[in-house]
Amino acid sequence: MRVVHVITRLIVGGAQENTLASVIGLRQRHGWSVHLISGPTYGPEGSLEPVAAAVPGLLELERHLIRPVHPWRDVLAWRSLTRRFRRLRPDLVHTHSGKAGFLGRLAAHRAGVPVIVHTIHGPSFGPFQGPLPNALFRWAERRAGRVTTHFVVVAEAMARRYLEAGIGRPEQYSLIYSGFDLEPFLRATNDPAWRARAGLNPGDLVVGKVARLFKLKGHDDLLAVAPALLRRFPHLRFLFVGDGAWRARLEARARALGVDGAVRFVGLVPPESMPHWMGVMDVVVHLSRREGLPRALPQALAAGKPVVAYACDGAPEVCRPGETGLLVEPGDLAGLESALTQLLSDASLRERWGWRGREWVKQHFDVRLMVDRLHELYLRLLGSSGGITGLPRPGLATGN
Repeated sequence: MRVVHVITRLIVGGAQENTLASVIGLRQRHGWSVHLISGPTYGPEGSLEPVAAAVPGLLELERHLIRPVHPWRDVLAWRSLTRRFRRLRPDLVHTHSGKAGFLGRLAAHRAGVPVIVHTIHGPSFGPFQGPLPNALFRWAERRAGRVTTHFVVVAEAMARRYLEAGIGRPEQYSLIYSGFDLEPFLRATNDPAWRARAGLNPGDLVVGKVARLFKLKGHDDLLAVAPALLRRFPHLRFLFVGDGAWRARLEARARALGVDGAVRFVGLVPPESMPHWMGVMDVVVHLSRREGLPRALPQALAAGKPVVAYACDGAPEVCRPGETGLLVEPGDLAGLESALTQLLSDASLRERWGWRGREWVKQHFDVRLMVDRLHELYLRLLGSSGGITGLPRPGLATGN
């Protein structure tokens, strides 16, 4: 069977890591003929193109497939994708991300591809947008949804949002958590050498945040509560892992608040170093207001670190209050300060919740489980199997 995946760009990010793990895993673990089409990758977020390019015959670049709305280039991308699908003659096309999901599904339908799958890594529409963009992207998802055979969601919250918007039917959705290689995170330690890289002293408490330095990611909220937390915990340090267009702005914000001496901007790091950085953190926070299921949360739990997150989208499915961490309503700075104070004040609580989180993640986020579930789903959709047992549907996920 021949499968083509399409994604808008291969920046260093959760959706992109998920997609690469899927296509490489399907090739190596199940012997599928898999190709990946991506638009060009640029900007401060880094690129995973070298990882894809290292696999012979895997990656094709489509220069007209870009993230911003650009009517002329979008038409060119749609035409080019249609031609590529007719040339490759895939049995199944699997799209990822907003632009590639819209153009890729319409092109696959135009080319007569029999099965079209789309993964919803995060919401394309919602309260984080103004009325006009929200209406535009909701329309686009409805339009592409009409030619979609099946949806994969990385969190139950994504299925609920799309079904409420009239996109698809419940039986068209399958929940497949975004798996990753657990072993490096399970082995993560509080390594003094890695602490030294960020200028951390042995006695420092560390609150870590892994995210692009950009809007809707919540860095401003964490900085806002930093002064009060530092008065209570003088040896507290904030570790920001990631880069983006807002770096200079956030550095200036830290200086204006007088907390720049306690904030460490690590910058963009290769994915293979992430377990080391998680290992030096005492608490991991994720304050994004737009996310499917933040990859940083299960990674933190795999490293044995409790988490604090805004109760947005799929975060409550991993940040489980009283078990693996604490949830805070978006924008509730008093609640954020209180949650961090509770965890920073109690080392035994951090250890207990971190252990519980590690055991839960081991059951649900192994990359091999993700690949196997995709394999099973493809077989069912292509009519090569008598049916699937154990593939979760939204609302029926085990462990929630």
